[in-house]
Amino acid sequence: MKQLKSLRILCTVIGVLILSACSQGDKKNNGDALTNLDPLPSWNQGDVKQAIVDFVTKTTTETSPDFIPVTDRIAVFDNDGTLWSEQPLYFQFAFAIDQIKKMAPEHPEWQTEQPFKAILAGDLSTALTGGEHAIVEIVMATHAGMTTDEFSALVKGWISTAKHPQTGKLYKDMVFLPMIELLNYLRSNQYKTFIVSGGGIDFIRAWAEETYGIPSDQVVGSSGKVKYEVIDGKPVLIKLPELSFIDDKEGKPVGIHQYIGKRPVFAAGNSDGDYAMLQWTCTGDGPRFGMFVHHTDSVREFAYDRESSIGGLNKGLDDAAQYNWLIVDMEKDWGKIYAD
Repeated sequence: MKQLKSLRILCTVIGVLILSACSQGDKKNNGDALTNLDPLPSWNQGDVKQAIVDFVTKTTTETSPDFIPVTDRIAVFDNDGTLWSEQPLYFQFAFAIDQIKKMAPEHPEWQTEQPFKAILAGDLSTALTGGEHAIVEIVMATHAGMTTDEFSALVKGWISTAKHPQTGKLYKDMVFLPMIELLNYLRSNQYKTFIVSGGGIDFIRAWAEETYGIPSDQVVGSSGKVKYEVIDGKPVLIKLPELSFIDDKEGKPVGIHQYIGKRPVFAAGNSDGDYAMLQWTCTGDGPRFGMFVHHTDSVREFAYDRESSIGGLNKGLDDAAQYNWLIVDMEKDWGKIYAD
């Protein structure tokens, strides 16, 4: 009996040791799997992807001479053409056009006034002959006169239902999956990500957090004036048909200074409208990273650069080597464009 009891004890001990060894092996294998997870799976292997990983690694490793403290890990991103598509016209402008058509019965004068007459007739080329002034007039006419809460609700409703005329996709589904992965990768390494866009700040704030994981207080954009009123005992902010700040070109470093208060160490854009933002970012002290998304994929997205009236990239291509900017070739460097 004593021998049988001893044998049972020995078997129990051996069993525990085997289970423990298996458990430790599973933990080790799981750890290896987690360690080897690709943070940028939609980016093709190559120099571009490796440059991003190398920069993040060296700036977040405490023993590295290029280590950047968490409080200084500021990354800024343009929106149109950088985080989502922008052809054949800026998506916010498409929103404004839809609103003009919706509001037209209340404005019979638009039947004879340009650029509204041309928009209602579907003649966008004529509507845009007035240049930036015409665009501002269109945007202001459709954005002003309502409360900021009303405007936000209007934008959220539009972006959840409106579809791109060429792809048939919802506008909100035309965000670039590789850039979403990049945003998440930076944030997982304690970078704070901001949108710095020439688009309207209130338009982007309405959906940026749900789409990009970027809260409204981390959005810098062009803005119109607002006024405070109390209507039926309720305090509200009313949007006015007046511009307050244009966050484009040389205005982007100004907007970053005024709204963020620190020079970024990482900047991403896609056009010469982002040139000043990348130039200002990459001429600071210490390690810096600048990149342009180059639209080269005519099959999965749109191909354009130097001659495009929307998203033109000329100086950025010419001066990339001077400032050590990374040029991301969408056709070559991205395995996927959109999430689907």
